[in-house]
Formats: sequence, structure tokens, C-alpha cells
Amino acid sequence: MTSYPHVRLRRTRTTAWSRALHREVEVTPADLIWPLFVTEGHDLEVPVASLPGVSRWSVDRIAAQARAAVAAGIPAIALFPNTQPDRRSHDGGEALNPDNLMCRAIRAIKDACGHDIGVLTDVALDPYTSHGQDGLIDDAGYVINDETVEVLVGQSLNQAAAGADIIAPSDMMDGRVAAIRAALEEAGHINVQIMAYAAKYASAFYGPFRDAVGSGGLLKGDKKTYQMDPANAEEALREVELDLAEGADSVMVKPGLPYLDIAYRVKQAFGVPVFAYQVSGEYAMIEAAVAAGAADRDKMVLETLIAFKRAGCSGVLSYHALHAARLLGA
Repeated sequence: MTSYPHVRLRRTRTTAWSRALHREVEVTPADLIWPLFVTEGHDLEVPVASLPGVSRWSVDRIAAQARAAVAAGIPAIALFPNTQPDRRSHDGGEALNPDNLMCRAIRAIKDACGHDIGVLTDVALDPYTSHGQDGLIDDAGYVINDETVEVLVGQSLNQAAAGADIIAPSDMMDGRVAAIRAALEEAGHINVQIMAYAAKYASAFYGPFRDAVGSGGLLKGDKKTYQMDPANAEEALREVELDLAEGADSVMVKPGLPYLDIAYRVKQAFGVPVFAYQVSGEYAMIEAAVAAGAADRDKMVLETLIAFKRAGCSGVLSYHALHAARLLGA
């Protein structure tokens, strides 16, 4: 058996060129998706207090953010609307409005950038409901599945008609991928992709996001009857298998870093494009560490992105995407 001193693993680490030559994974701007928040109003940038460095943008300014992403080499952005309180309702009907905030933002980006960037749109009702749940609820407050799926189908068609390239159902209702895929095919949207939030956990890391979309203070109860138990891994594989069978083109694991084992297992089991969402709580922790003088932002951002690639992810949704892309392109 070959051993030290014939084998010295430090030998290939001695110089920068050798380290680069032997590097197993690499992160590029093409691995990134940049989540952006949209708000009503004109010429607005509204900082999100719990997400330092992240803002909500009015529709007339969202295209400039998309152009910045294109310039940095980012291939896609993900849109999330902060729907005004007077447009939220018990049944989330604003999700079906062809002139809602999301649809206007999609059109603005496509008018400005065309096919130079992909637009991923969130499909769930929590930005539109007055109770903050991702679906319709019964008198007891339970989120009802099949009736919710019907609305999600309408929401998906609405976004596809506005120009969305990737429909990303984040609701975790059973059977929604099959229903959305069938509806897209029937409506002629055969090239609109579905990136299913297949393994989305009932996580404590979502708080700042809910602030950003305005649903946090509205939420009644929790989301544990449809989002996954953080203790479960085998169940995640079942969820992914079902979503793929129903027509998902890619799948997502959410949150990101606390669930790298899930991303790895999904990639090993299915060999399909797997994405991870480095969620708002993860971003906020990095920024808090930087603010406390306990971390170097640039190094920490790039190291966490490498971790996703090492686990087998095809790409990462990250609020640090633009910053990371500029670092990588420097």
C-alpha cells in the first residue's frame, strides 16, 4: 500500500496554480439565480430591514436590476411580490389578476431584456392571502389541497402568459406539478419549465423573507401541515420522485446549507438538475457576522456557494448572487 512519504497530499496544494488545477468544483456566475422583491409605487427602492443590502423595487426600476444581472453573467432571476394589504384576500384572488404586481414585473423585465435572462416566478398563495398561508384554508384554518391546486394552476397560467420562463411552485401541495404541467401543455406553453420546490422544509430560516413579501405579520398558525418536517430525509426523496414523475424539469431543496445532505442525496438518487435556495435567514446570518466583525463577506459568500456545488447542486438561489457574480467575474 502506497503511503507517506511517497504520497504527500500537500504536494498538490503547494502553489496557487496547482490548487487551481486540482480543484474539484468551481462556481461561476452561471450557477446563480438572484431573488428580487417587487413592490407597488413609482421610482422606489425600499430596503428590507431584516435583510441588510436587500431592497424591494418598484416595477419601473426592476428592469434595471435585471440588466445588472445580465451584465454580471447571471442567467436567471427569481421574482417575489410584496402585494399591498388591500389586494390580499381570504382566497388570494389577486394571484389570478393578469395585471398584478408579479405579471407587470415579468413584462417589464422581458421588455427590457428579452431572452437575455430567464425569469423564475414563485407559485404559492402566501403573497396574496390575508392569512399568510400558501393555500386556501377551511373554517378550522387547515390548508386544503385540491382546491388550492386549482388556484395554483390559474396562477401558473397567468404568469406564463405574462412571459415567465420557469414556474416554481413553492406551496408543497400534493399533485400540483402534474396539474400545472398539464395546464401549461394545453395552453401551448410547452417550453415553460417547472422547477419544483420538491423538498421544502418547515424551517425557522424564513423569517426575513416573510418580512420582505409582507406575509410574516399576517400568518395565522404555521405551515407544518404541508412543508416538510426538518427531521425527515427519506420523505424528501419520495417528494422529489413524485415531482419528477409529474413533469418537473428540475427540483429545489429549501433551505440550503442546513440541508446539504438532502441536496446530495437527491443528486445521487436521481441525477437530475438540483437547485438549492440559500434562504433569507442564511443571508441574514452572514450579514450579521460581517457586521459584528466576525467574518469576511467575500470569502464567506464564495465558500458557501462552493459547498452547494460540492453537494451536487446545479445552481443556487442567493441574495448574494449579484455580489458573488461580480467577485467571480473580477
